[in-house]
Amino acid sequence: MGQERAADALRFATSMKRAGYNLFVIGQRGSGHQRSVQQFLTGIASTQSPPDEWVYVNNFQISRKPKAIRLPPGTAMRFRQAMEELIDDLKLALPGLFETEDYRNRLRAINDEAKQQQDQAFEALRSNAEAEGIAVLRTPMGFALAPVKDGNVIQPDDFNALDEAEKKRIETVIAGLQGELETVLGKMPVIDKNRRDRIRSLNAKLASSTIAASVAAVAELFADIAPILNHLKDAEADLVQNVGLFLQHSGQDEMPAPPAPEAPDAHDPRFRRYGVNVLVSDGSREGASVVVEDHPTLGNLLGRVEHLSQMGALVTDFMLIKPGALHRANGGYIVLDARKILTEAFAWEALKRTLFANTIRIESAAEQIGFATTVTLDPEPIPLDVKIVLVGERSLYNLLVQLDPDFSRLFKVEADFEDRWVRTTENEKQITRLFSTIIKNNDLRPLDAMGAALLIEEAARYADDSERLSLQIGYLTDLLQEADYWAGEADARIITAEHIDRAIADRIRRKDRLRERVYEAIDRETLLIDTEGSQVGQINGLSVTGIGDFMFGKPSRITARVRMGAGKLIDIEREVELGGPLHSKGVMILASFLNANYALDHPVSLWASLVFEQSYGGVDGDSASSAELYALLSALSGIPIRQSLAVTGSVNQLGEVQAIGGVNEKIEGFFDICKLRGLTGGQGVLIPQSNVKHLMLRQDVVTAVEEGQFNVHAVRTIDDGIALLTGQAAGERNAKGQFPPDSVNGLVDAKLISFAEARRAFSARSESDKPDE
Repeated sequence: MGQERAADALRFATSMKRAGYNLFVIGQRGSGHQRSVQQFLTGIASTQSPPDEWVYVNNFQISRKPKAIRLPPGTAMRFRQAMEELIDDLKLALPGLFETEDYRNRLRAINDEAKQQQDQAFEALRSNAEAEGIAVLRTPMGFALAPVKDGNVIQPDDFNALDEAEKKRIETVIAGLQGELETVLGKMPVIDKNRRDRIRSLNAKLASSTIAASVAAVAELFADIAPILNHLKDAEADLVQNVGLFLQHSGQDEMPAPPAPEAPDAHDPRFRRYGVNVLVSDGSREGASVVVEDHPTLGNLLGRVEHLSQMGALVTDFMLIKPGALHRANGGYIVLDARKILTEAFAWEALKRTLFANTIRIESAAEQIGFATTVTLDPEPIPLDVKIVLVGERSLYNLLVQLDPDFSRLFKVEADFEDRWVRTTENEKQITRLFSTIIKNNDLRPLDAMGAALLIEEAARYADDSERLSLQIGYLTDLLQEADYWAGEADARIITAEHIDRAIADRIRRKDRLRERVYEAIDRETLLIDTEGSQVGQINGLSVTGIGDFMFGKPSRITARVRMGAGKLIDIEREVELGGPLHSKGVMILASFLNANYALDHPVSLWASLVFEQSYGGVDGDSASSAELYALLSALSGIPIRQSLAVTGSVNQLGEVQAIGGVNEKIEGFFDICKLRGLTGGQGVLIPQSNVKHLMLRQDVVTAVEEGQFNVHAVRTIDDGIALLTGQAAGERNAKGQFPPDSVNGLVDAKLISFAEARRAFSARSESDKPDE
């Protein structure tokens, strides 16, 4: 309701397919804008084609760089199932091929030939050694050479007893034979490698036709999908090369399978390399996807590569690649909370990199900070085709525009949600329908007409405007739920105005401890606030304070003191650094007003001070500037101000009283203090005329005003206000430019002129008292 501008922005952003036209939704928390956006996107997505699916498969050439394959909707799961069935079929078919007598004879021939080559090499060495009287011995440590005599190895003592010439001859012979032994031993791995290569070639030749037939059957299922056909071609070559994986249980291949992570639900880990990791697949979905990521960490956005502990080490493979929200939303829409993504480490910068590159590259936070200590994968990036929708407050949007130069390039559309709506009869009907929707969605009791009317009034009060209705759906929902609770406590079947009133009152009671303490301090005169009598240079100003979302009005005593001086207006709050820039601006406007309206033919000769009495915290804002000006005029004119009245409103240099915020809380705050001390009928508050349309006062305040016990005065100018506060006419200049002498303005003008003349006389005396040079 009332969001035509935002709805147009949503339609434009979702229809614009150019780069950078992502969307930032601006709205207050609790206004229901995020839910509205989700519903809108869901409706748009339902009319669009389902997105493509994505899988990761093994890269048989570079295993640490898995390949990404784009598949038509509904294909990914079929592809994974087909590859699993392919491996299962080969597990059954291939071992049988290697059980035939012909294969066994050929395998035996290869093994016998290799053994014969090894035996021949050792036999030649043994013959040469025996001819020299040396034996070749096999020991637990390997092979050794030793001299023999009469067929027995010569013992060390006997060897030491030989003459030197014989010992030297034997050592020389053994040294020569040692070289031959090393040569023979060096041939053994080569012979064994040749044996294994021949076995592998034999196995491949025998299995290739069976593997080719099985792969061809799978290829027929996906004949029109080139990426699958390319992968099947690579898989076929790898299967032929590693056919031994299927024979390990039969013992035909002595080569162990490479280690692979074993997940609790994994199939035989030897065959994970032929699996299909379905990253994104939802064959049942109709339309594009709408993903809401409530926890936008780096891994949850871009995906992650998981690791498993195996034998004390962390290992991974392409089957452990997990998708992120961007993968799931690819081809559709993703909704992110701007504040959350900005507070997650690395997430915001990673999102921007992804949008600029237009691809999703899986990144690790450990790698970003240099803590990665395990070998990981580098999966192939996936093309990005998604509309990003950020949701956040206006202040956050402004900060991003100002501080992040990339933001405006990536988020070119803003959908600015209204928080208020024009109050018309038709719109009141619309918001009543909203109440019905809230009741239906939350399974609440029905709401009667008087209850709906009171809730409409509360919506206007929450908007601080009698001509507007708040669109804070969260607040209205909470209020209805609490009213439903009180209706249940009263055993009522419907929610009435009484239950709405009880819910509002109870919400306030839960939060108003601070307000009670402040009002108690005023009532006990710990904080000095007069509500009767009159005082010169003293006035009751009004401010708004509170905790959380509960705000209340607080009266403050403002005093002014004046004397002859050099034209300086001292803001004591500013002097002690308790006043903010807006408050200081208001005080400077006061000085400008005084200088431009009084003692026009005389130099400014005023010293004045202004202070918020018993103010122990910061003061900012200009809503008390009219009250400060009234206090100055009272101090200058000597006319007392009625303490039964409080004042709010800012002022400009022309003396016009301007609108301020929190007008309802300020009026109610002073009313509560007066009520504590007893209403007299003379108490009231002065507000700017331009704030009248914002009045949405509590019923007890309205009743008191109707009965003449309390007053709300709307003023347009300072002259209007000072007349009410003093009971004396402000006065206007006549044709000669003079104020009536008994008017407030006349007395102020006369006082400032007297200050100027006194200063002139003081300066003349000072000059005459100087000694002659």
